[in-house]
Amino acid sequence: MEQRWNYLVEEYQSMLYRIAFSNMKNRADAEDAVQEAFLRYMKDEKPIQNKEHEKAWLIRTTIHICLDILKSGWYQRTVPWNESFASATQNIYLPYQVKDDRTLEAVLRLPVHYRNPIYLFYYEDYTIHEIAGVLNEKEATIKTRLRRGREEVKKILTEGRP
Repeated sequence: MEQRWNYLVEEYQSMLYRIAFSNMKNRADAEDAVQEAFLRYMKDEKPIQNKEHEKAWLIRTTIHICLDILKSGWYQRTVPWNESFASATQNIYLPYQVKDDRTLEAVLRLPVHYRNPIYLFYYEDYTIHEIAGVLNEKEATIKTRLRRGREEVKKILTEGRP
């Protein structure tokens, strides 16, 4: 059991943290969401078919946990502390080079239904088909959200609006 736990954490922690942070906008809540996703995975009795299903399950669960936290009455009554992505990920492995921090900050400002597909597509190198599977949406929906998300990022960057 301990070997399995160590494998999961080593394999997925950085990616899940980045996804959780892109939703939660602060380190503590992102860490809580990732920890909860791992705990749910370990409690789940159903065997996962393969590594890709395992990864998709963990991503989907992490996103759902983040959304549940964001919708909770407790969270909405507190004032969340927003950190910059750079400071929150300084000790986390990034599989990509953040060349333009402004672009990433613009992506993080998007509504969640645009943010998650954009983040998974551009920063985690997921295909549209994979994103559709992870988010339980049709591929056409993901394509639309990517297009609209890109339009919103462009507006944010050109207009400089929050």
